[in-house]
Amino acid sequence: MYLFKRWLCAPLVCLLLATAAYAQNNKAGRIWYTTPANAAVKDNPDGWVSDPEWLKALPVGNGHIGAMVFGDVQRERIQLNEMTLWSGSMDEGDNPEASKYLPQIRELLFQGKYREATELTNKTQITKGKGSGHGNGANVPFGCFQTLGDLWLDFPSRQPYTNYYRELDLMNGIALSRFTQDGVTFTREVFASHPAKALVVRLTASKPGAIHFDVSIDRPERYTTTAKGNALLMEGVMNDGRGGEGMRYKTYVSPVLTGGTVKAADGRLQIRNATAVTLVVTAKTSYRQHYPDFHNPGFATELEAITRAAVATPYAKLKQAHTADFSGMMKRVDFQLDGSTNDIPTDQLLKKNFDTKNEQVLYPLYFQFGRYLLLSSSRAGGLPANLQGIWANKIQTPWNGDYHTDINVQMNYWPAEVANLSESHVPLMDLIAMLSGPGKKTGKIQYGIDGWALHPITNIWGYTSPGESASWGMHIGGGAWIMQHVWEHYAFTRDRAFLAKAYPLLKDASSFYLGWLVKHPKTGKLVSGPSPSPENTFKAPDGSNAQISMGPAHDQQVIYDLFDHTLQSAKILGMPDDEFLAKVADAKANLARPQIGPDGRLMEWAEAFAEVEPLHRHLSHLFAFYPGNEITLHKTPELAQAVRKSLEARGDAGVGWTYAWKIALWARLQDGDRALSILNNQLRPTSATDTRYNDGGGTYHNLFDACPPFQIDGNFGVIAGIAEMLIQSHEDFIELLPALPSAWKDGHVKGLVARGNFVVEMQWKDGKLAKAAILSRSGTPCKVKYGNKIVDVSVKRGQQVQVAQLFQ
Repeated sequence: MYLFKRWLCAPLVCLLLATAAYAQNNKAGRIWYTTPANAAVKDNPDGWVSDPEWLKALPVGNGHIGAMVFGDVQRERIQLNEMTLWSGSMDEGDNPEASKYLPQIRELLFQGKYREATELTNKTQITKGKGSGHGNGANVPFGCFQTLGDLWLDFPSRQPYTNYYRELDLMNGIALSRFTQDGVTFTREVFASHPAKALVVRLTASKPGAIHFDVSIDRPERYTTTAKGNALLMEGVMNDGRGGEGMRYKTYVSPVLTGGTVKAADGRLQIRNATAVTLVVTAKTSYRQHYPDFHNPGFATELEAITRAAVATPYAKLKQAHTADFSGMMKRVDFQLDGSTNDIPTDQLLKKNFDTKNEQVLYPLYFQFGRYLLLSSSRAGGLPANLQGIWANKIQTPWNGDYHTDINVQMNYWPAEVANLSESHVPLMDLIAMLSGPGKKTGKIQYGIDGWALHPITNIWGYTSPGESASWGMHIGGGAWIMQHVWEHYAFTRDRAFLAKAYPLLKDASSFYLGWLVKHPKTGKLVSGPSPSPENTFKAPDGSNAQISMGPAHDQQVIYDLFDHTLQSAKILGMPDDEFLAKVADAKANLARPQIGPDGRLMEWAEAFAEVEPLHRHLSHLFAFYPGNEITLHKTPELAQAVRKSLEARGDAGVGWTYAWKIALWARLQDGDRALSILNNQLRPTSATDTRYNDGGGTYHNLFDACPPFQIDGNFGVIAGIAEMLIQSHEDFIELLPALPSAWKDGHVKGLVARGNFVVEMQWKDGKLAKAAILSRSGTPCKVKYGNKIVDVSVKRGQQVQVAQLFQ
């Protein structure tokens, strides 16, 4: 059951919202190459580092099926994913003995006995199971998101080919390759259709009867492939992590021919003398997102119905429906820097930008690629984008391809609303709703507290227990942080019906923290703990290197954020004042708040501890500035200055998602040039063999983010940062071009969304606002800021108002 489906726009409305003109220049909205990815390079299915050729393949997806298209001439490889294909099963990781040790741990921490407190925390507060397997969970109950397998198209000709070209059309969601061989021009198109719930592979030739190839499908383990009529069926059963059987899956490959013949033999299909071939790939697992019963016994019947419908639909209609659906959402936003043309292959463009630091076609292209990835990996009715979106080529995916709630899954959805893909936010809401069930169990068993709790790792099986080590696994702020997205979804859409459905989640999350917080014996303020500041280490007064403390700034900030949004939601919904709301208001008023340290930086812990890693990749204590808004340039300038000093001290290096967060933070500080400098660092061409971590980052051949290894959060976080350079709405006004880099002299953007459900378009010349318009989708007035001037704008629902002249 999905709780948050009501507000989704109908296809016709989506198309009406897509009327903004899309600027056409040479290969606009496409990433393109003149060489294929080499399908002959075989992955190590258990290794973390992705093979370099996979990182040259082009992604397609519909939120259900994902694929990486290599474009190889002689042996095409299409690596497949199904969003719900996980090993593992439900796990009992809560420790019923944990709560009785909490008072002792807290007392030790208050006394400054960090070494003893850490030892006791690791002994009593971590999961009682195997947790995530320390990020290698494929064969433990936690499980792992895995590859569905590979579709292979083997062509007999070994003749040389010419005029090779391949592209990914970001607006229409189609991967294409084209070449000439033996005097025939061959074209292949691949797209993942959300309307048809199928992957569609289309092969055509310029001469009749010229297409000959064999089709096969396999995966590294746990599969059988058989012919079913003139189709292929691959099926299997996953490992449940306990030595037994887990979820089941089925995949069909169904050919539709124009001319020619098809014959099944030896577990493959032989296609000969065809003029055109459509391969319809459908897949489904026995998983359903329904705690505590995740088993769907009717999945095979459902899959057969999906397959019959897709196969019966002519290719032209499949493509038309897909294009209307996909482009209707992608074309909502048009972002161009004037005078730029996409006239060199994308891999060369990356290399050129590394030298010039100013290839203006690259920034909008990368922005739209991020939107493309979000739309392709997160659609209503499916699961949220995980650490790799929907694309993974391993049995043991890095970090299990799971959901990390100490930055990563949140960053995945930072751009969803502002980049006008609010529908893609919905799967995260559904995951939160599912997790609240097991989270209540964790809150009660692990801590003896009502409400629901969430720690830094979770999965499709509803894992909410602590991790395997307290240094990272005791992060208790996950529930509060992820609930920010519930509020943000409302803040952008103004969907009151959604907020009413979500309010019980806000209430139960707040209930947990009301029971969790304790008074600091010295200050009398409410503090969270024992808990780390995600993954960071400090030098404790007792000489130990410690992670666990009372009142880390990040916990305090996300809990304040949750309490504030719970109270605001209750007011909006007209909830009567009651004992619960009074407790939340009192707790919010008595929380320990952000402090400035002796060095002028925003303090990360309740005391001014020195970091063991001064350049640490996490920036958790800056949450209140971005993505939160408790600290702002205008409301709290002194704290904002402390944020700046903290950022300066951290430096500009990091992993992929660190770059993303720093871009957004510098944009909030309205330093567009610093943000652009870090963006150029993120766009550094990176190879799969570059496995640096703390000083990693960069961009792979196909524009995937290099954490390293590939993690999609960097792709999403960076475009949220780019949006923050162009528009901000976290205060009580919409600010236009708040952090425009000086190098972006001329340009325009249409379709970005501001809180309050406003759609903004702007044009600028020589770094100055030339045109601007605000469209209201809810009919409420707003304030608009440009430069040092703020103006009131009254706008009716559906009306667009020109505002640039108000600042002249």
